[in-house]
Amino acid sequence: MHRIHTPGGSLPLYRVTSTRAIEQQALAGVAPHALMQRAGSAVARLALALAPHARRVWVAAGPGNNGGDGIVAAMQLCAAGKDVIVTLLGDPQRLPDDAKDAWTRAQTAGVRFEPEAAPELRAGDLAIDALLGIGASRAPDAAMSALIDALNALPCEVLAVDVPSGLNVDTGQPFGKHAVIADHTLALLTLKPGLFTGAGRDHAGAVWLDDLQVDASDAAADAWLVGALDAALPERRHAQHKGSFGDVAVIGGAPSMTGAALLAARAALGAGAGRVYVNLLDAAAPALDPLRAELMFRADWWKSDDATLGRATVVCGCGGGSALRAVLPRLLGSAGRLVLDADALNTIAADTQLQAQLTSRAARQRFTVLTPHPLEAARLLGETAAQVQADRLASAQSLAERFACVVVLKGSGSVIAAPGLQPRINPTGSAALATAGTGDVLAGWLGGLWAQQASVSNEDAMRVTCSAVHAHGAAADRSGMRLILAADLVAALALTPTLSQGERG
Repeated sequence: MHRIHTPGGSLPLYRVTSTRAIEQQALAGVAPHALMQRAGSAVARLALALAPHARRVWVAAGPGNNGGDGIVAAMQLCAAGKDVIVTLLGDPQRLPDDAKDAWTRAQTAGVRFEPEAAPELRAGDLAIDALLGIGASRAPDAAMSALIDALNALPCEVLAVDVPSGLNVDTGQPFGKHAVIADHTLALLTLKPGLFTGAGRDHAGAVWLDDLQVDASDAAADAWLVGALDAALPERRHAQHKGSFGDVAVIGGAPSMTGAALLAARAALGAGAGRVYVNLLDAAAPALDPLRAELMFRADWWKSDDATLGRATVVCGCGGGSALRAVLPRLLGSAGRLVLDADALNTIAADTQLQAQLTSRAARQRFTVLTPHPLEAARLLGETAAQVQADRLASAQSLAERFACVVVLKGSGSVIAAPGLQPRINPTGSAALATAGTGDVLAGWLGGLWAQQASVSNEDAMRVTCSAVHAHGAAADRSGMRLILAADLVAALALTPTLSQGERG
């Protein structure tokens, strides 16, 4: 068992269907009830570690095998000397075989079952949510909702078994209005994507994994959780010079919005790009950034010759406004690498010709990364933001396939997708990033990293994008601040760890 905090390498994520297949294969190779015994034991061990001095433990058990896991845990906690009360929802005679076996043995072991919605608990006690597992497919009924509300109202910590009850572990969205908000979730057998994206992170709390001694390495993952090693920057060789690290051009900053383009340009510079050009779309704006005199301002850089555009990594859209309509056809046609953010995405969403240009880029070996938030993604897909959020992995993958490019669907648990590849979920970052300009910083940092790579495919672009998104969130996490301002985020990103030659393998 271990906590999924900041994993070193990428970790596989499995949807419910895949987890069920792994479970069935595992059940075929063990004695009856053995897997539930392992699950319950894991829950009890974590409960004792989280609340070693708890006076009382309440187990809210549902009418399925998730409830059975909770009952097994209750038996072991009783054996450890804890005052344990189990509230079982449903008729014990109608429990599945494994759970019914656990209930029968719990009766013999003297586990106390009481019908009260919730016993009296104090701050140092513990509650275990074993109401609904991965088999849930609809909003909880009234009786279940009452227990969920009782769990959420407790003064003590709540440990969810496998999944916070009421949460869709495929999508990270609650099935209805009632879902447990846990302090800890012990994922059993596999990690599920919904624990790390959408509302899942708020509901799951700290996520732990116990694989129940089952090797699932042969099973194809449905998605991956990005690891810290994916984000580490390569060390610079002594003989390299600024020409070794590529050029970035930031195009945006229409009147009253020049700050967005400057933030992106500063981030690109901080990421290590050799040269960063700034093409502001406000002709009256100053041609100097007093905080970063290294930035080179070029009016109408977007009109450069094809060779110049083809070599550069272009970040377009940050504060660009309606002026981007004149710029985008040229960039979509000739820019070698293109990061499209904010107003660039909205402009493309409103123009089918630009959409066709975007889609054709990959076939011409010109690669693109889109960085939409949910509303921008919805505009590109012709949907609502609620539809996008309902299944963030599917929405990001749909965008990637439609436009043949890499997509970062921003938000809690940002999703990175590319055509034909399994999506990635980023575990770093928090609402500290919910401030103006942090998206511009991400676009610039991504552009700065990408400019230094010999990218020749969407797979390469996805790798760089995962690195940028992870580092962006990790910088905010390291700051320890309730919120981080965009200009401060650029400085925090400079602390991104490097990866030595040996670590690269």
